[in-house]
Amino acid sequence: MTGDLVDSRYAWLRLWAALGIAVMGGIGLWSPVVVLPTIEAEFGTGRGGASLPYTATMIGFALGGVLMGRFSDKFGIFWPIVAGAVMLAAGFGLASLSSSYWQFVVIQAGLIGLLGCSATFGPLVADISHWFQRRRGIAIAIVASGNYLAGTIWPPLLQHMIDNMGWRQSYLILGMLCLVTMLPLALVLRRRADLDAPAGGNGAGRPALLPLPSRHLQLILMLAGLACCVAMAMPQVHMIAYCGDLGYGPARGAEMLSLMLGFGVVSRLISGVIADKIGGIGTLILGSALQCLALIFYLPFDGLVSLYIVSALFGLSQGGIVPSYALIVRDYFPAREAGTRVSLVLTATVAGMALGGWLSGLIFDWTGSYEAAFAHGIAWNLLNMSVAFWLLTSRRGLRAAAA
Repeated sequence: MTGDLVDSRYAWLRLWAALGIAVMGGIGLWSPVVVLPTIEAEFGTGRGGASLPYTATMIGFALGGVLMGRFSDKFGIFWPIVAGAVMLAAGFGLASLSSSYWQFVVIQAGLIGLLGCSATFGPLVADISHWFQRRRGIAIAIVASGNYLAGTIWPPLLQHMIDNMGWRQSYLILGMLCLVTMLPLALVLRRRADLDAPAGGNGAGRPALLPLPSRHLQLILMLAGLACCVAMAMPQVHMIAYCGDLGYGPARGAEMLSLMLGFGVVSRLISGVIADKIGGIGTLILGSALQCLALIFYLPFDGLVSLYIVSALFGLSQGGIVPSYALIVRDYFPAREAGTRVSLVLTATVAGMALGGWLSGLIFDWTGSYEAAFAHGIAWNLLNMSVAFWLLTSRRGLRAAAA
């Protein structure tokens, strides 16, 4: 990559191709959410057991994100995307042939999560950060919106497909769609970034001021990512089942999930613009505080209209949280380490989604309701807010000391 391609028309073309890949790759993250009630009925599991395929997929996705991030740092993003498209097609195809619950879980975790979806989030976000400088915040937000767009588009479509042709045939169709769309889009990403160029923001050098040794700071950022997404998982993973329990039906839950994630896209884009003005840390604090407020609203309001409104508010509140971590990483660490370090933090957010989805199911099984699960999410959200405020105060202290 040469300097004149940063913020160029080619950079924007690359961004839209990356967004398309993220939307298609995100199918694998949301499909186990939509089939949760079907899996519960077909394989005779409890709500916690039916949540396990999603959790297993997210764990595989988290581990694979780090692997693909390291791979993309060394060889570029093209080959991880090609491998991911092939594995998604194979995973959906084999999952449709599952004869047991554990076969389904293993395929979701291994082929769809670990080897399929993993290249389409953290590594893609890190890659696009190398191609923008002035508009890095909005560029990262757009690509990071891919999994939310997937959550907006696919749950109602997949629910309709399942209602009309069953989940197995629907999975087979999803696999074919991934293959025929992601491979052509990957061709746009063949050009590799020059990670030694100063246009990467911090270039290859390390920033002068760190509040902690780099390894410890990485762990703190991962803790923040884990905490915010344990909280985020409760509405996103269990909304369909929650609406079924309240008597509204899974189709209403799928609509609320789609609404939530659609407004999440709006939130991510707005947060990207805001982040270009106030930075990643300020955006993280804003998003985390608003997400906590929206979670609190779920406790007193469980009417149908109220749930639609609160779900929209939740989407508007939390969409900008995850992209802010990528900006914080780029502020603190060298460009050459971006693929690995961004993927590590975003992997922690994925692990938080996996843990939060599973724990919410277990809490439901223990208590018979979702009220305790919402309270559990609020507690994790407060932990995330504490880390975000520490990052802000430590940065101000370091700047004051340097001055």
